[in-house]
Amino acid sequence: MTPNPVPAQPPAPAAEAVTAVDPRLLVREQGFAGYLTEFQRKIRAGDLGSIPVVVGLIVIWAIFASLNENFLTAGNLSDISVAMVGTGMIAVGIVFVLLLGEIDLSVGSVSGVAGASFAVLNVTHGMPEWLALILSVLTGTVAGAIHGFFFARIGVPAFAVTLAGLLFWNGFMLQILGSNGTINLDDSGLVAQLSGYYFSDVAAGYGLAVVAVVVFFLTSFYDNRRRAAAGVPSRPLSEIVLRTALLAVVAFAVAIVFNQYKGLPLAVVLFLAVLVITDFVLRRTAYGRKVFALGGSIEASRRAGIDVALMRTSVYAISGTFAAIGGLFIASKITSANQGAGSGELLMNAIAAAVIGGTSLFGGRGRTWNALLGVLVITSIQYGLALQGIASPIQYMITGGVLLATVVIDAVTRKTQKSAGRA
Repeated sequence: MTPNPVPAQPPAPAAEAVTAVDPRLLVREQGFAGYLTEFQRKIRAGDLGSIPVVVGLIVIWAIFASLNENFLTAGNLSDISVAMVGTGMIAVGIVFVLLLGEIDLSVGSVSGVAGASFAVLNVTHGMPEWLALILSVLTGTVAGAIHGFFFARIGVPAFAVTLAGLLFWNGFMLQILGSNGTINLDDSGLVAQLSGYYFSDVAAGYGLAVVAVVVFFLTSFYDNRRRAAAGVPSRPLSEIVLRTALLAVVAFAVAIVFNQYKGLPLAVVLFLAVLVITDFVLRRTAYGRKVFALGGSIEASRRAGIDVALMRTSVYAISGTFAAIGGLFIASKITSANQGAGSGELLMNAIAAAVIGGTSLFGGRGRTWNALLGVLVITSIQYGLALQGIASPIQYMITGGVLLATVVIDAVTRKTQKSAGRA
């Protein structure tokens, strides 16, 4: 007897596709209440971002303003802003290296070589300034690429490679400067104007502030529309308006300060341009995502098809390039190249600026804007102590204490994030 056939079951309905969305992104649709909740969560998880350095900068300025009424004058603040650019440029390159979880000890010497190269090519051999400037910057690029080659291709630890570079390039600088040891630059020349030129017209400062505010608002607004069109949580318009208003307050306050002194410094304009461009590269391009990926996990990056050796070499070339640019700004500030260039506290200040600003020593977390915050803290401390007539040893001790506090915060943050399952 043939058994009755089992009736075919209707096909099960296809499971509805569910789009996984990080709950942390949903706060953008919950308005300010959502951001308050997110802020509380970040505090519990130890993800403080740039809050400690901003609070620290405010405290530093408040202390020095109470000790000396000249600290917050337009002239002193303008001098601080120009003086910080050389070290800040070097710190930008350091940020790239730290994002890999590595270090570059050669940047001070490379910056000295760049300044010396420019002086020798332009002053001693009569080469046009623009060409000597380009070649001196490329000197830094080549030096960084050499370090990257030995680190990425040969496998020599970055600490050893860049320590050797520190010694080699310092000796190379002394060699090309010769027995004289100092070469003075043209006070009205191209490099001297990097730190010495000011846009005296008040329209320049206010115009730059307007451009910054408008570009920020339009970028945020259209980025929001793009996210909304893609079905991704986005910020409410009210928050964009608030952020734009806060930026406007800061931008116009800075413009007012500059216009009360000599005007808008060219050095500051160039530094801000570098920060905007490098921040875009790191956050908005495939190259930047690869840098962060390498800082997160070398093996995972390799399995994802990233050319680890090439990326590492390119990052050190970038570090050398910005070291050279910073060296030119330092030479511009003193209108000379001498045997002391790139020595002293420059290396430590550049690394400290990146770390104090919020870039993690453990790799994978940071922004080039951290260089601005960090170098502003360090330069403010130096100028504040100088106004009080406090000797350099005390300046070193205080800067070292601030750096240690920052590294402790970074380590505690990393440990807390691991406990919260986010690292």
